[in-house]
Amino acid sequence: MALFSISNVINANDLLNNIEIIVDISDQRLYLLEDSKIIESYPISSSKYGEGSIENSFKTPLGKHIIKEKIGYGAPLNTIFVARVNTNEKANIIRSLDDSDDDYVTSRILWLDGLEEGINKGEGVDSFNRFIYIHGTHEEGLIGQKASHGCIRMFNNDVVKLYDTVKKGTKVYIRA
Repeated sequence: MALFSISNVINANDLLNNIEIIVDISDQRLYLLEDSKIIESYPISSSKYGEGSIENSFKTPLGKHIIKEKIGYGAPLNTIFVARVNTNEKANIIRSLDDSDDDYVTSRILWLDGLEEGINKGEGVDSFNRFIYIHGTHEEGLIGQKASHGCIRMFNNDVVKLYDTVKKGTKVYIRA
């Protein structure tokens, strides 16, 4: 795990509450912090296309975000969502390194909104309009490596736990 200080990422006056998230793409980890201390660390998968904010690039955007919407409360584990709607179908979880043709969004959705105009907010680069989420995946075997189409993928059990811990407005910092 790469060591870092929260002060290197955000200004203490920038905190909405005492809980925030740092997504470290170089480590393929999501860190949950409380009062600037790591309380949980989860493996993730960011985009297999790299980092960037351009619309239709399928890249993971960098910078400051917030959780604007939380979707999936009470849905059974591994439930598939299409266009943020619960299909009431459960995904078959792939635990091997297979990259399927599907890119299911499963279990929970934390929909991100960029906070930096021209970087991850605004025309052509808007994370919210690009539907950038932290979400569960049916391709759990690929967690820990770059595999997504722009979103931050997590193990289903982990995303449910994270969903239950954070609230709308929680700051999310994505860094390379």
